[in-house]
Amino acid sequence: MLDKSIKELSEGLQSGAFSSVELTQRYLDRITRLDSRYNSFVTVDEASAMAQAKAADARIAKGEATLWTGIPLAHKDVFCTDGLRTTCGSRMLENFVPPYDATVTANFKQAGAVCLGKTNMDEFAMGSSNENSYFGKVINPWSDEIERVPGGSSGGSAAAVAARLAPVATGTDTGGSIRQPASFCGITGLKPTYGRVSRYGMIAYASSLDQGGPMARSAEDAALMLQVMAGHDPKDSTSIKQDVPDYAAALEQSIKGLRIGLPREFFNAQLDSRIQNILQDAIKVLEAQGAIFSEVSLPNVELGIPAYYVIAPAECSANLSRFDGVRYGHRCEAPEDLMDLYMRSRSEGFGDEVQRRILIGTYALSAGYYDAYYGKAQQVRRLIKNDYVNAFGNVDVILSPTTPSTTFGIGSKGEDPVQMYLEDIYTITTNLAGLPGISLPAGQIDGLPIGMQLTGNYFDEARILNVAHQFQNATDWHTQAPHGIHD
Repeated sequence: MLDKSIKELSEGLQSGAFSSVELTQRYLDRITRLDSRYNSFVTVDEASAMAQAKAADARIAKGEATLWTGIPLAHKDVFCTDGLRTTCGSRMLENFVPPYDATVTANFKQAGAVCLGKTNMDEFAMGSSNENSYFGKVINPWSDEIERVPGGSSGGSAAAVAARLAPVATGTDTGGSIRQPASFCGITGLKPTYGRVSRYGMIAYASSLDQGGPMARSAEDAALMLQVMAGHDPKDSTSIKQDVPDYAAALEQSIKGLRIGLPREFFNAQLDSRIQNILQDAIKVLEAQGAIFSEVSLPNVELGIPAYYVIAPAECSANLSRFDGVRYGHRCEAPEDLMDLYMRSRSEGFGDEVQRRILIGTYALSAGYYDAYYGKAQQVRRLIKNDYVNAFGNVDVILSPTTPSTTFGIGSKGEDPVQMYLEDIYTITTNLAGLPGISLPAGQIDGLPIGMQLTGNYFDEARILNVAHQFQNATDWHTQAPHGIHD
């Protein structure tokens, strides 16, 4: 069961080859047996998962099943789940049980999917390594003689899918938090266009950048997930009224004549020559299918990291001001007065990285500095967006690395926040521009996976999924599994 696609699992359930109860129990047993290695889950909801599986089997028996009926999945612990703890990887929300579902979790519930539990993550989605969680670091299943990071902030979801602890999982991406872990863990991860997937019930980090998306082993499974996740939601003011295409139907289209751009700013001397070679091999695969490559320029992308690390902390400073020890979340013991309540509740409830970004963001928004920092960063953001708009005047898709390296060792970058921030150098501008991007496995370096990123024009998820699927039809990198996961 563990290596089957979503379609294959659905066919097995509908034919009676196995039941949802059997399938769900198989994954729950694996989580119990193996997740002590990876720490990819914060909460496993065995009783509820089995109840959902039994209900799914009853619907299948009545002939009322959909594609997703009885399929297990995991949700990143940033999506609210009615009656199930939602922590955001933080002490601040350690005991928070939402009274409602996020739109994304509600959509999968309505589709008949079975929720196995909630996956670990960098606290409030702030991080590139999943070392910032209050519930402990996540270990990449591809670790060798040293423990390696799974990437962040959706590292728990990526590790769970890579280790076959869940067939698929949801993630969120603010500056690369789906695509970077997908690259490090050898899976496929898609960040949709901003506004394509509802943010209702998705606990906010940076509201103009956050976007939920699918994490799966293949582009086909990601397309089937996005079909459930995408769509206009009146409960989210940033949700776009845009028709949702049939993503699965577009997968098999020929890519002959497709124009793919290679940004000269990414393919330069700073790019690791081994990653360069992997991408050149990938380009040959796509050229053999008729894709046409040309160079494009994104002259302002080098400003992406500094612009992002003003805008995102500024928005996080505003969003996280609600956690004050008064309304909900962590509250300090025996406060002396209101100021003591605020200060101790927040200093006890938030970890170091979250506190760092709140302070940076508050400074950037303060009187006298707003125009110099936040206002200027927003102007740079527009320049970056314009670069992409100009590039898409000449090409259909942009191909680039996902990450500047393979997964790195736990603790190797923790003392230098800037080095950690630079891990997002190839992903961050996609968020600033609001564009869709996908990372898919394209090769390995010293036995560790490396991802290729495809960026599409606005609401062109179907096209990048199509290119990714055609690449995966011709290669087997997405079928590779970490050693030891079948123990």
